[in-house]
Amino acid sequence: HPFPSCASLHSPPEAAAMAPKKAKAKAGKKEEPKKEEAPAKRKAEEDKTEEEPASKEAKKDDVPTPPLPPGQVGKVPEPEVEEKETDAPPDKGAAIKDPVIFNTVDTTLNLIPTLGGNVLATLTDGGMQYLIAGARANVGVKAGRYMFEAKVVEALTPFEGWGGRHQGPKPRQLLRFGFSTQNSPVVLGECEEAVYFDSEGAFCSGKKRSQVSQKFGRDQVIAVVLNLDPKSPNANTLSMFVDGKRVAQPQAIPESLHGKTLYPHVAFRNITLQVHFGPSPLKELPFKCRTVGGAAAKDVQVEKKQAAPKDGMYEVILPVGFPDEGTFDALDAWHAKNPGYTELSDRKILEWASQSGLWMARQQGWKSSNDKPNFNFGVAGMDDFSIRRSLNAISSAMPRNYVVMEVKQNLIEADRKEILKRFNAPCFKKVAEVTMGEPPADFKKQQQEKLLKDKQEKEDAMHKAKQADKLRKKTIALRHKEMEAAKKKAEEEAKAAAVEMKEGEEEKNEEKKPDGKKLKLGEVLIVLEWPRKEEKSGLVRMKAKVKSDGSAGWVTIMGNQGTVFAEMLP
Repeated sequence: HPFPSCASLHSPPEAAAMAPKKAKAKAGKKEEPKKEEAPAKRKAEEDKTEEEPASKEAKKDDVPTPPLPPGQVGKVPEPEVEEKETDAPPDKGAAIKDPVIFNTVDTTLNLIPTLGGNVLATLTDGGMQYLIAGARANVGVKAGRYMFEAKVVEALTPFEGWGGRHQGPKPRQLLRFGFSTQNSPVVLGECEEAVYFDSEGAFCSGKKRSQVSQKFGRDQVIAVVLNLDPKSPNANTLSMFVDGKRVAQPQAIPESLHGKTLYPHVAFRNITLQVHFGPSPLKELPFKCRTVGGAAAKDVQVEKKQAAPKDGMYEVILPVGFPDEGTFDALDAWHAKNPGYTELSDRKILEWASQSGLWMARQQGWKSSNDKPNFNFGVAGMDDFSIRRSLNAISSAMPRNYVVMEVKQNLIEADRKEILKRFNAPCFKKVAEVTMGEPPADFKKQQQEKLLKDKQEKEDAMHKAKQADKLRKKTIALRHKEMEAAKKKAEEEAKAAAVEMKEGEEEKNEEKKPDGKKLKLGEVLIVLEWPRKEEKSGLVRMKAKVKSDGSAGWVTIMGNQGTVFAEMLP
């Protein structure tokens, strides 16, 4: 157990009761040796009896360690099955010469790399404490078996406001680490292009999430092993190790990722993370495994992204266009042709918040638009637009290529000048991208395909709804028909049961009658069965035989009103 039990903090009752006796014994004048040894012997026996239940209790509690919350270190259970991974053979080929780093364009704005990029921190104020930071490495694995490690060195608990309304997404401290393709979102989450483990002990692939191990926290070295070796029994799997011990069995990666280059990827919130790519591991695994930093050049692919422009100038692009004239569609098309630009807009904030687990009510009302949507997350740092002010302050201090998408402000000269004031640093070059007039042919074709696709999806949804409604009505009619048949059958059975009951009662009544014979006054009867009172009719009847002719049957000797029809002879 991580904490000592209450019993270990106090002396046992027997020991407390024995203390005065020892004092008395010492106060005495003479004492035989046997009397001195007896308490010690008795105490040793008591200690032995105390140890035996404790050992039994330990055996009883010898079960897998329960999940621990983030920030609390626990014992890692041993795997139940034999390790199938073997030592990596020595590779005589050339190793990669490029360092494994996180390119700026492959990181979120709230991430701060330190110590040469080996330690990653995140901002935790002005709404940033709710958003997940993400970073994807520049070296991807396309063959072989390789690993990288991570370690939580600090867990933060930032202030989230007063009251339940201001509670952010849970868990507050979160870590996700795994592999993804180059085209996956920077925030590692529900995506078909990524597989990862998280600090809650779950394995995630696309929208599927399964619990595979216990939780882990700070000061533990977590290693993730990607096996793409087709000759291995664990081919195309992802495994997790904590402090060099396996805590999760190999998890199969989806077939959609087979044959693709996968890059180390981490995402976290409210923690400080150390990421280690090698060449030697921080914690040795049960088998020898090469790290991504010491990978063979033939097994990996290095993204040669330019860390800084040749002239040292980063671009700040302001698209200028009319509202509701396809400005955001034009920006999406521009992004596809010009990757490597970070978009600054409210729609990106909403997208980032959604990827971080923040839920917002559906956008309604005339005040909400694509340019300025409503912020209704229920947390102060988001709803009061603190997050927008934080991003504006960060972007001006973090050199990278930006696209500032503010439809109204970019169109009005005075507002446009206010935006440009934030990028007064000499490393920024301001560019206005005017999107007006006749759109190009490829944009028209793209929009027409999009409209056709939306229309087709709408028609498909309507068709599915009609089919579902038709099936529902058919099911209801069939159920109604079955209920009517069951009702009719029940009525017939009840009717048949009533007829049968009536016939049975008539037969019983016929049996009770003395062959339909009317007794004469003064006739003598011989009692065959003693009189008994019927509960329903209240009549007192007995079975008797007429002495004169020997006929037998049931005779009423007293009516339900107390009238006596026959008397017992002395």
